[in-house]
Amino acid sequence: MVGVGSSSDVPALRRGLAVLRLLASRPGPLSAAAVARELSLPRSTTYHLLAELAAAGFATHFPEERRYGLGVAAFELGSAYLRHDPLERLARPLLRRLVDAAGHPAHLGVLHGAEALYLAREQPRQPATIVSDVGVRLPAHLTASGRAMLAHLPDAQVRAVFPGVASFVDRTGRGPRNLPALRRLLTAERRRGWAVEDGYVTAGFASVAAPVFDHGERPIAAITVTFRHVCDQECGGTWPELALETRKAADALTGRLR
Repeated sequence: MVGVGSSSDVPALRRGLAVLRLLASRPGPLSAAAVARELSLPRSTTYHLLAELAAAGFATHFPEERRYGLGVAAFELGSAYLRHDPLERLARPLLRRLVDAAGHPAHLGVLHGAEALYLAREQPRQPATIVSDVGVRLPAHLTASGRAMLAHLPDAQVRAVFPGVASFVDRTGRGPRNLPALRRLLTAERRRGWAVEDGYVTAGFASVAAPVFDHGERPIAAITVTFRHVCDQECGGTWPELALETRKAADALTGRLR
């Protein structure tokens, strides 16, 4: 008799997880045939996996629709994941190394609507003045962290977040004032691989940020380095050496999340 936990259980576990990921990636329930087609699985195997997931509460069967969606257990698992603060825990040592390499404060931020929300920060051994504290929300179109994430969202989603000129809050007289200007910035920053802001948020400070991606290649966060930079007008700096260290940290966090 084969016991639970033997090597023969591993392929079935991987297939079950693939089914869950597929269900989570779609806006609504899927038919068993669609699951089988998407994952290149035999239909009999697909029905068996869905039945087991439903029995465990990780999938829900909608008999009238002949479709399957995520179950309550998947929601509970996601809620438990959030309680463990995994993003901050995984990012903190990377932020520490980035601060040691760059000599400037570093932040972890996420998108929250049209704002960038800062979840974690690390400072140099001799603390410098910083702009953003943990829990602070700033206009995403002005921050390097916000645009590092926005640059990798679909155009329709960016348009939904910034539906009109009133969405473009101004703090220092710098930064994009409308959607076309924002899109030009996002296109350039997506091609470059990192975002910058020079006095958009606070005069006398600049930032460099790089995006962090989840397993589905969606921008889930950004890592930012902020430093003093006094310039009467936008100087057009992109700080590639600092960006290289920032991208290393962001890429490392992406790897930890996959």
